[in-house]
Amino acid sequence: MGLVFTRVDLSPPVKISATIQSVAKRFKRTSLANGEVAVETAEHLLAALAGLQVDNLQVELDGPELPTCDGSAADYVRLLTQAGIVEQDAERPILKIVEPVTVQEGDAVIAALPGSEDELTITYHLDYGSDGIIPPQMCHLRLSPEVFAEELAASRTFILESEVEDLRRRGYGPSATYEDVLVFGPGGPIGNTLRFPDEPVRHKMLDLIGDLFLLNRDVRGRIVATKSGHTLNHRLIRRLQDQGAGLTPGTGAETRPAMDISQIMDVLPHRYPFLLIDRVVEFEEDRRAVGIKNVSINEHFFQGHYPGTPIMPGVLIVEAMAQLAGVLLLRRLKHTGQVAILLSMDRVKLRKTVHPGDQLRLEAEVIRAKENRAEVIARAWVGDQVAAEAKLRFMLIPAEQEL
Repeated sequence: MGLVFTRVDLSPPVKISATIQSVAKRFKRTSLANGEVAVETAEHLLAALAGLQVDNLQVELDGPELPTCDGSAADYVRLLTQAGIVEQDAERPILKIVEPVTVQEGDAVIAALPGSEDELTITYHLDYGSDGIIPPQMCHLRLSPEVFAEELAASRTFILESEVEDLRRRGYGPSATYEDVLVFGPGGPIGNTLRFPDEPVRHKMLDLIGDLFLLNRDVRGRIVATKSGHTLNHRLIRRLQDQGAGLTPGTGAETRPAMDISQIMDVLPHRYPFLLIDRVVEFEEDRRAVGIKNVSINEHFFQGHYPGTPIMPGVLIVEAMAQLAGVLLLRRLKHTGQVAILLSMDRVKLRKTVHPGDQLRLEAEVIRAKENRAEVIARAWVGDQVAAEAKLRFMLIPAEQEL
């Protein structure tokens, strides 16, 4: 199941899944969204869950933001431990890093590397340069619940004194004091005391671990990071997800497609040239599906759109997302002899052109479902860029019924 947030302050309540696909662009934090509804500053709870290896949870919120507490994950670790953690029968899937994956922006770099098959090690280099207020720091840890609780959970968010005014202009911490936030000046922390001599680098590791939770898999291997933040962390996660190799269940067996093309054709009535899904690679509790469309120069629509500059029509990208949503709904609602008819499309955005040779990663997530109607959020990705997104509404009718 993973982690699902529910905004109970809204009517009807809105669910937001903690996946990389739900990440909303924000400044220096990890926020998750379902359409226009968001959960802000989720990173410290995500870190606590990842560190304690808790992965099946529902969280109800009566507002748009999680408590920041003291800027660390310590309170979340304490409350989760007090509540008790129950071991369940199902094994958590594993992502075993089998090929190096590197993302970089300027001098910030993260590399995911093959390593031990039964553990994750993280090395983080924090370096603001020889003239930086915070001296260079490096931390290397072999991650386990005990190590996370003792070595990372209490490390706090920090900022530089030179950043304070800019953050206040952006609306962050208007009433916060130096006792509330770990602020570094030329002489070190202002009005505060470090919990660890190298607390800043430990908090950077905490943020990275929280962002890795969005894979919804335990990672096995090595991760080495230099100067990275949430944005670069998210890019790494998308690359790891797209890589596909190494996704295994707990037994270590290789993953096979959830549905191959013949199984898709058993569900959908579409046929060439209008069947736009090659395979379905993931189902999550019949709530979310991930599919693949390989875009070839041989596609019939490239003959006229456009011969000199072939671009996949945006309407067909949306159609591919709708077909994946149809597969998901028919599976979720256990309908046989039914057809999912697209009723409406809201908040359609075409963000990137798609060309021959691209691979579309299609994602569909059910946000509401009744006996014969459903709403789905769908996205299409090329690499780590969103190509299209939309909110789709469907009606399910008997296959032989005429409209």
